[in-house]
Amino acid sequence: MSIFSRIVERLFFLAAAGSALLTVAVFLLLLYLALPLFEQGGFWALIRSPWDPGAGFYGIYPMLVGSLSIAFLALLIGFPLSLGGAFFITCFAPLFLRRHLLNLVRLLTGVPTVVYSFAALFLLVPFLRENLTGGSGLNILGAALMLAVLIAPTMIIFFVDALRRVPSGFLQAVTALGGSPAQGLVYIALPLAWPGILNGLLLGLGRAMGDTMISLMIAGNAVALPESMTDSARTLTAHIALVIAADVSSLEFQSIFACGILLYLFTALLVLMVRLLGKFPKRSPG
Repeated sequence: MSIFSRIVERLFFLAAAGSALLTVAVFLLLLYLALPLFEQGGFWALIRSPWDPGAGFYGIYPMLVGSLSIAFLALLIGFPLSLGGAFFITCFAPLFLRRHLLNLVRLLTGVPTVVYSFAALFLLVPFLRENLTGGSGLNILGAALMLAVLIAPTMIIFFVDALRRVPSGFLQAVTALGGSPAQGLVYIALPLAWPGILNGLLLGLGRAMGDTMISLMIAGNAVALPESMTDSARTLTAHIALVIAADVSSLEFQSIFACGILLYLFTALLVLMVRLLGKFPKRSPG
């Protein structure tokens, strides 16, 4: 190995180690800033309690429920659409269109979330208010629909990559036996591509859980515990953005560290699941 190759290898190693250390440092900083909550037993109380500053309650339980409700509803809406889009790009679209469609999907992943939010405010929210939900139109359903649009391109890219990794010989064998492309997709491609599809699903969930602008502008930011899809809600990320300017010594301000720790642990769990799925051996279709 040449000296130049060794230098490049060391630089890449230092970059990877630095990224890992920075991630750990952020978590340690959150723990340090939340230490007063742990010492007073207030961290768990913040997670379980409602948000009512007038009565002395600064709990983030409504925000936790709001985040999970919006993220999982967005995943429920976006997953079948993304899977169908990936099927169309890989199997059913004309050959000359497939690359252009995938490039368009990649372009959509770079659109800022604030653009989606403004589009939803002028198009989706009035439609929901006048035809479905009533009220202000700022609710869980609207935020979930917009988040589904946001995470769909990311999931489509992962799904397409997983489906393209299926050996072409298997699909050609299905065609040789008289099978249709749909049969090859259902009986051959999906059983082989499920780890990649699940990875895309988990990463889409992580992006939906971590988004700030859509939930801040579309969900309504109500601090009450939501009971239905038509209720307004505040997410953990929106709560951090709204409370960041509060008095740094107040429990209201300290609640954002509990939000940060929960989001960090949720993201770490998703990444761990993705890594574990990558270690599963790929099975051949039986």
